[in-house]
Amino acid sequence: MIVVKLGGSVITDKSAENKARKKVIKRLTREIGLAKKDLILVHGAGSFGHTYASKYNLSEGFMKREQLRGFHITHSSVRELNKIVMEYLYINNVFSVSIPPISFVKMHGGDLKYMDFGTFEDAIHLGLMPVTFGDVVFDDEKGFAICSGDLLVLYLSRYFQPERVIFVIDEDGIFDKDPKSSDAHLIEEIDARNLPSAEGSRYTDVTGGMGGKIKVIKSIAGEGIDVFIINGNKRDRLYRCLIGKKVKGTHVVGEKT
Repeated sequence: MIVVKLGGSVITDKSAENKARKKVIKRLTREIGLAKKDLILVHGAGSFGHTYASKYNLSEGFMKREQLRGFHITHSSVRELNKIVMEYLYINNVFSVSIPPISFVKMHGGDLKYMDFGTFEDAIHLGLMPVTFGDVVFDDEKGFAICSGDLLVLYLSRYFQPERVIFVIDEDGIFDKDPKSSDAHLIEEIDARNLPSAEGSRYTDVTGGMGGKIKVIKSIAGEGIDVFIINGNKRDRLYRCLIGKKVKGTHVVGEKT
């Protein structure tokens, strides 16, 4: 079992509202199909969710009725992206089932309270690939909250203990400093406890940016699970990582803490 997260910055154009990068999605789903591995697939919302979630301050919880418009638009938009991903999985003979987080996640004060893995277990038992995604969910204190794809990856990994977790992003991996800097160096292999901190990323979004992702990666590796961070814009990197081949990227060595 492998858990894969397709980042919103890879599968959408974050500079344009509700614009999927369909050629990239088609290629990545093809690589998933070719690898023939048992997967749980998680994808980000990118420009299909972050714009509206930010505009209507959904991460702050329910404060006024106008936010219900934002809840509706955000949830509908992310489902639209999920439909595109599902269609390309089908085209590439990957038979899967969409499991929206609002159906299995409950939060409290912006933190995870409960996650029901039963539907995932049923899908896996039948041979279907579970597919879920970052979205707005109900929160028993705030009314609603944002459940990021990275948070889903963390708790799915803790429960299913996959052989590896792969984050597909729009950079070659984790760098020792801002990757846009001319003197930045790719970290090829590192223990989780030695990972650098990151205060932000190229895009500021409602899910915490690169800093939040590194925190999640540390937690997953602390479960003894190897984590790979690779560039989804580069052909065959996901495929090679799925089948266990060496690929350019960052390997965070899993070690029980």
